[in-house]
Amino acid sequence: MTDDTMAFLHQLRERGGEDLLKDLAEAVLQKLMDFDVDNLIGAGRYERSDGRTTQRNGYRPRELDTRLGTLELKIPKLRKGSYFPGFLEPRKTAERAGRRHSGGLDQGRFNAKSR
Repeated sequence: MTDDTMAFLHQLRERGGEDLLKDLAEAVLQKLMDFDVDNLIGAGRYERSDGRTTQRNGYRPRELDTRLGTLELKIPKLRKGSYFPGFLEPRKTAERAGRRHSGGLDQGRFNAKSR
């Protein structure tokens, strides 16, 4: 395992069961965004590459409301261009955004239209 993964597992063990699923969800979503940005830029963090198209330029905070609670995410910013993760939609909860992408029906709307 990588050093980052080992450090993360160590932190989870220290915290115990307190908000474990929430912490895991935050970590997985953060890693997904980091991988997306690495592919978009053409290089990993602190990596030199001839194929690099831009550089990272910090983060902007974003809260995501889920059934696990409010997740605190850091969306990477770029010097040139922009990045917004595909699994998020502006100002929607994760369940609503996921339903739209998975083709699921919103039960309340379905019931209202079927009357």
